[in-house]
Amino acid sequence: MKIFISGSLAYDRIMDFPGHFKDHILPDKIHILNVCFTVNGMNEKFGGTAGNIAYSLALLGERPTILATAGKDFDSYRSWLNRHGLPTDGIVDIEEEFTASAYITTDKRDNQITGFNPGAMKYPSGYRFDGLKKEDSLAIVSPGNLEDMVNYSRKYKKAGIAYVCDPGQSIPALSGKQLEEMLDGSAVLVSNDYELEMIQKKTGLDKPALIERVDALITTLGEEGAEITRGTESVRIPSVPVSEVKDPTGAGDAFRAGLIKGMVDGKDIVDSARIGATCASYAVEKLGTQEHFFTEEEFKKRHDRAFS
Repeated sequence: MKIFISGSLAYDRIMDFPGHFKDHILPDKIHILNVCFTVNGMNEKFGGTAGNIAYSLALLGERPTILATAGKDFDSYRSWLNRHGLPTDGIVDIEEEFTASAYITTDKRDNQITGFNPGAMKYPSGYRFDGLKKEDSLAIVSPGNLEDMVNYSRKYKKAGIAYVCDPGQSIPALSGKQLEEMLDGSAVLVSNDYELEMIQKKTGLDKPALIERVDALITTLGEEGAEITRGTESVRIPSVPVSEVKDPTGAGDAFRAGLIKGMVDGKDIVDSARIGATCASYAVEKLGTQEHFFTEEEFKKRHDRAFS
């Protein structure tokens, strides 16, 4: 099955703050916030929603098409994707821009503050879906260029292609009308619990109204797992035990990769989300969003231990 992943490609600059953000923020002075966090150091990693999801799908044996834009500094990232057998024909080069960059600071309680420079992501990738067959395709619309997010969801609906709506970090930049249009008719709306509240606030739709517009609503809950809601029925998926949590960054994208893998393999939404939870467990054990690795045998053993 053909898998399309639209979203961002970015270099992640990941920093650890050896304290708690809350100890340095005065609630009564939030309107004049001026804070500096001195970090322990910085690691540069390959990232971006589309790249992260595609990487984990490659580990799961899939070769999705990435729909995104990249800048003049993309050569090392392109080589990384090629090394993992990922096609790059859906990536558009914007020579006058740098590839998008995220600056992510994490405190001791895994709270995060992120600064993001869109760079090449300011431009749409505008992929042409010629000759697609709806029964042979699945897509995910993840945070990236806003024009792509809206247009791709329209194209998928017009072509009858099932897609996962994942607005995530782009929620603040999208209008309520755009959000409602994107999620309406999607196979799955996936977000964390904070993002879900933002979606409800922006669209003016409560949870029952959202559920009416999608086949399934998946809310990720960090270490507490995830909740799947279909109609009036909800199912809780526990998180998968790990040896050590080193970095939560990218766990959500790994979850989405596992979810998509289950869906393309014809599994129901609950079993697909369980695969997502297992995939996410590998991501949190490494610093960075594309640093984890597993074999098919290792993955199956961990998955069976958690859900059999």
